[in-house]
Amino acid sequence: MRIVAAMSGGVDSSVAALRLKEEGYDVIGITIKTWPKEDCGKVGGKLCCSLDAIQYARSVSEDIDIPFYVIDLSKEFTEEVKDYFVGEYSKGRTPNPCIYCNSKIKFGYLLKKARQLGAEKIATGHYARVSKDKLLEAKDKHQDQSYFLYDIPKEVLSSVVFPLGECSKNEVRSMALEANLMSAEKESSQDICFASPNGGYREYLIEHGVNAFESGDILDTDGKVLGKHKGIASYTVGQRKGIGLGMPKPVYVLKIDPGKNTITVGEKSNAMNKKIKVAGFNWLIFDKLEGERSFETRIRYNSDKFPATVTPTGDDEAVVEFKQEQFAPTPGQAAVFYEGEVVAGGGWIEEVIE
Repeated sequence: MRIVAAMSGGVDSSVAALRLKEEGYDVIGITIKTWPKEDCGKVGGKLCCSLDAIQYARSVSEDIDIPFYVIDLSKEFTEEVKDYFVGEYSKGRTPNPCIYCNSKIKFGYLLKKARQLGAEKIATGHYARVSKDKLLEAKDKHQDQSYFLYDIPKEVLSSVVFPLGECSKNEVRSMALEANLMSAEKESSQDICFASPNGGYREYLIEHGVNAFESGDILDTDGKVLGKHKGIASYTVGQRKGIGLGMPKPVYVLKIDPGKNTITVGEKSNAMNKKIKVAGFNWLIFDKLEGERSFETRIRYNSDKFPATVTPTGDDEAVVEFKQEQFAPTPGQAAVFYEGEVVAGGGWIEEVIE
């Protein structure tokens, strides 16, 4: 069987390709180039789509003796991921570009390219599992990345392989060192892959005309002005550090209002909520949620799962009510639903219901 291994240059994707090769598969290594030629050299060396990353991936492919290609998906990446990222910040929301990159780019456009190369499946270095066409959490719950994968189209799960799903990070490092792979001790990719290594996402947004760094008022829960903020895109709901207020008690960002160019802050108790509105669902265990149903629910990566009831309120939206209050549900982030280890699906947090 021929499998395309998506290779970022990091240790995880390198070992994923190595394991497939050792298991006897016909493996082709592919790195996605996500930036146009005018941006070459701008991305940082620690990022998953940098020029250095390509060299790491190429070296590993040579070491394990598999063909290697670089595929230019910069146009698709801009349309599907970068434009979404800019649009979300313009609305005062906190985007999660990794989820869109996985569902639209890796398991969308790259999968199509893989099939053109005669491959039946595509593999990545994510810590997750697929069993009987169902997406499952990784065996190592501390490394589990299923939260980022819920948006994969249900119909392509049968074409997806996660070779590291049963492994721990330490085991993966050991395998890479034993095979003497160039990426064995490489640091994990950091930050947003298309952001400047110096200016970060702030510089990127400014370059792309997002007017989200104009100073405005910081309000308390009664609407009283407490100070000035540095632009709404500098903040996310739940943020405590870097707000710029000298308060007797810690305060957290509770709300971002792009229309009024204000942020509202309050104590941690004000950031606790039970109900959220979620929309834009991708269900993996059925086609559509027909009625009220309970799930274990995660509202941010690496957080615990908590019991919640999901009640449809329209064709593609629902109210999610937790049994206990959650800290700072954040518009723009995902709510992902689980039944045991199985990822049932998920959607985007639209707003907190007071």
